[in-house]
Amino acid sequence: MSAILKRTTLMVRDIERAAGWYGQVFGMTRWLDMPFTLSGTQLAAGAKGDRTRLVVMKCADDVIGMIGLMQWIDPPMPAPAELPERIAFGAPVFVMAVDDARATTARARALGSRIHAEPEAWSVALPDGSVRKMLGSSFWDLDGYFFEVNQILV
Repeated sequence: MSAILKRTTLMVRDIERAAGWYGQVFGMTRWLDMPFTLSGTQLAAGAKGDRTRLVVMKCADDVIGMIGLMQWIDPPMPAPAELPERIAFGAPVFVMAVDDARATTARARALGSRIHAEPEAWSVALPDGSVRKMLGSSFWDLDGYFFEVNQILV
């Protein structure tokens, strides 16, 4: 048996603002942008007939690692009053490989992200016993999803 994790879809409050954030912070591009009416069977959210909009953002690959952004258009989905300050059980942690962790963190900050950890050097032992040196930071996107950003150091 084989499987590929193609995409994770996130519920967002403002799809244009969210797509702009992913484009500017990570350099992702729009792969798909379409209205979507729920069937009432496939997605465990909303109800049959709800109108949504789906934007799929891609990084370097158009098969894996994409992020879908979904906004409820009619009826609008109420957003939480406050965004999380901690990672809750069941919430994803996205890990992004980037060329420049400092610049990525600066772009996220400039766009309004709450930074959890500034870029810091660290090391990880790999399965083969070698050690990889990294520069990493972490922050939330504009809708409260948590990102760990890692840059491989030479």
